[in-house]
Amino acid sequence: MKLPDTAHTSRPWRIHEITSDFRLYDVWALPTPGGPDDFPLLVRDTVAGDTSDSPSAVARALFAIRWKLGKLLGWDRPEAGVGSRVATLRDRLPADLREGLAGPKFEKLPFTSVYLTDDEWASEMSNRTVHGVMHLSWVPDGAGGHRGQMAVLVKPNGLFGKAYMAAIAPFRHLFVYPPLMRGIGETWRAHSR
Repeated sequence: MKLPDTAHTSRPWRIHEITSDFRLYDVWALPTPGGPDDFPLLVRDTVAGDTSDSPSAVARALFAIRWKLGKLLGWDRPEAGVGSRVATLRDRLPADLREGLAGPKFEKLPFTSVYLTDDEWASEMSNRTVHGVMHLSWVPDGAGGHRGQMAVLVKPNGLFGKAYMAAIAPFRHLFVYPPLMRGIGETWRAHSR
């Protein structure tokens, strides 16, 4: 379920310390009901994810088109990535986070972990269009349990990046996020079977 921005901005997340120049694009409640210690499972599920296993044929096709365009137009070349076109957000971390765990490595998605705490995890990616952050957190659900929450923060790369984000907005909200939420829920429910 899409949430108002305040579901993210009102919390004292550490990510706020390092992303003041990023824009918050989306906040989602994840269908991952659990206990206070289940956050590591959500992180493990996320790093194992892949755009090719979306439960939606439309979402799979959109991602396949995006990856093909990126290859054809050079958007995703290594020189456009974190550590090349943009510095890693790890360079901005306060000492306590820098000395802590960055988090796990992604198996297939083009993200790199930035930091991991007991209840939040940030990862980043960069290409010729944007520098993006996926922030996962573990929050009380109001009914005595907990659930995951995902925020997407983006710093577009100039006018081209802004145009790109505007162009993909309807696709994100109509065809990408809804099946993504279903897939996350299906994976989560499989843990309890």
